Amino acid sequence: MSEAATPFDPTLLRAAADLQRLGIDPGRERWHRIRRGVWLPQDIWRNLSIDRRYEALVFATVMTCRDQESVVLSEHAAAVLWGLPSMEPWPDRIHVLVPDGVSGPSRHVRSRPGAPVVPVSVRGVLVTPVARTVIDLARWASLDTAVAAADHALRVGLCSRSQLESEATALPKGARGRATARLVVDLADGLSGSPGESLSRVQMFRANLPRPQLQQPYRDAMGAIGYVDFDFADVIGEFDGKLKYRVPEGASPAEAGEIVWREKKREDRLRRHKPVARWVWSVARDTAALARLLIDHGVRPQPRSTWIDLGARCPRS
Repeated sequence: MSEAATPFDPTLLRAAADLQRLGIDPGRERWHRIRRGVWLPQDIWRNLSIDRRYEALVFATVMTCRDQESVVLSEHAAAVLWGLPSMEPWPDRIHVLVPDGVSGPSRHVRSRPGAPVVPVSVRGVLVTPVARTVIDLARWASLDTAVAAADHALRVGLCSRSQLESEATALPKGARGRATARLVVDLADGLSGSPGESLSRVQMFRANLPRPQLQQPYRDAMGAIGYVDFDFADVIGEFDGKLKYRVPEGASPAEAGEIVWREKKREDRLRRHKPVARWVWSVARDTAALARLLIDHGVRPQPRSTWIDLGARCPRS
């Protein structure tokens, strides 16, 4: 999810009963059914991103709950409202926290037992606090998503490392995902600049590569060159996201050309310091592919990982 993305507006949703009172049959007109009993104009639905579509499902599902005021969203449903990223596709359901574990499932709602929390209201809906949301993702989603969510939360100040540690420590021995939750706290780094960088770092950890320094500044005789995504002892790593040289969607040919030229000049200056390895999403999603690329550029796997030791010695912001 982009940090600058505009959140979904839940006031756009319409209950089927309300539309019928207005003489509108959404099944025959230009409406898209979000879930049973809740509709959205088709032209709005078509223009929503994947993240916003899941938000629409979350709000639509809450609309149909009998006791909306007591529903506490957790995991992905809470994450999307907090603006946290997901590295896997959003689910087709929402999870709600049920401290006593008593609640029947439905097609779009699954209950998740867990320790009680003081919920937070986000845009009129109760959700688990950010730190709890991240730890729940670590327990029930993927390591990739949990680390990306933790990095984002630390980067934008939604929670602190100590809050993440407290949530992970509170899990009882034998609880599902306890070890993964503690690993997420160790790997989390607020200096990570994007979900792609977070995913890349998890792949480096899996491949037993050295832990890089993040956002390291470089200078030369001409002055500041800028910050690099990953700084190894003998190699600089740069994640380029969707397109090479960070050309944003919608850029004109002239704008794209200028961006590529500036980035090439920057890379030329960096290469006077160290070799530069670049990769895109397809490589970041593949542990072996990213490991091969970095090894080819001179990064060497370690006989024993020092990531967690380093994380303990050098707390991250």
